[in-house]
Amino acid sequence: MTDPRRPTAVPPAPEIDLTDVEREARNAMGTGSEAALRAGGELVPLPRPRRDDEPEPIGGTRRSDVDSWGRSEHLRALTRMIYDPIYRYWFRAEWEGFEHLPREGGALLVANHAGAIPADAPVIMHGVETDLGRPVYGLAEHLFRALPVVGTLWSRGGGVTANPDNAYRLLHDEGELVLVFPEGAKGTGKHFRDRYQLRRFGRGGFVEIAMRAGVPIVPIAVVGNEESMPILWKNNRLAKLIGIPYFPVTANQLLLGPLGLVTYLPAKFKLRVLPPVHFDVPNDQERYSRSRVMEESERIRMLIQDALYDMLRSRRSVWFG
Repeated sequence: MTDPRRPTAVPPAPEIDLTDVEREARNAMGTGSEAALRAGGELVPLPRPRRDDEPEPIGGTRRSDVDSWGRSEHLRALTRMIYDPIYRYWFRAEWEGFEHLPREGGALLVANHAGAIPADAPVIMHGVETDLGRPVYGLAEHLFRALPVVGTLWSRGGGVTANPDNAYRLLHDEGELVLVFPEGAKGTGKHFRDRYQLRRFGRGGFVEIAMRAGVPIVPIAVVGNEESMPILWKNNRLAKLIGIPYFPVTANQLLLGPLGLVTYLPAKFKLRVLPPVHFDVPNDQERYSRSRVMEESERIRMLIQDALYDMLRSRRSVWFG
């Protein structure tokens, strides 16, 4: 007979066949949840993460198309649709040497820059993306990125902060087309009397990036940007107060008043793509000859300058080409 005073042994709990997800959830909940299980509580199964190769569930949210640089192809497509009439009927952009643009692989597009609010960048990006079918990332100063709302839209449209590491990743690692204006604010801040006289191309950093990434530089000469929003004079004191490179007074403002701040004059754009410039140097070197870099930078500047002079000689009208 069993002694009633002796405690009866409690049989061990049966093994519970847990799924991987339930086991992870049980471990994560800790010892407190063990007591709840013994008291009759149950684990709530967690949904299994969806694999990349599985179809998206009906009614599920659409994944964002924003890439690691902040560029949105949906926004770019909308921008191209809206901008196309301006490109075709206002600026009447006309290309020459378009076949020099590479259809695959990375390349650094280098062009002259002008206009109080330069129109050359959107014209180049729109033309290449529409007719070549390749996205273009534009390098610019961090000033654009720091502006509320404008900075976000700028990134969604393909703008990237000008940085050697950013340029290298885009060109070498991802094989993209990257647009850069080596003149920077010195080019866009020119007075109208200095039109089509290229400023110094910085310290040649764009050449060194192309050498490191092992990609060609494709020079582009642009005519029409100088007349689309020409600067008549600048208020340097106001520029310092606001914290911008220059505060322009343009012909557009004198002709159109407040609308002149956002309205371009209908100058005809002509763009000439020059043959790609290749460098016979090994890529991914820590340093490159400073004299070689500066020599190549000046050579590319002169290629664009000579092309501009040639295009201006054959131009009969600012408005009709």
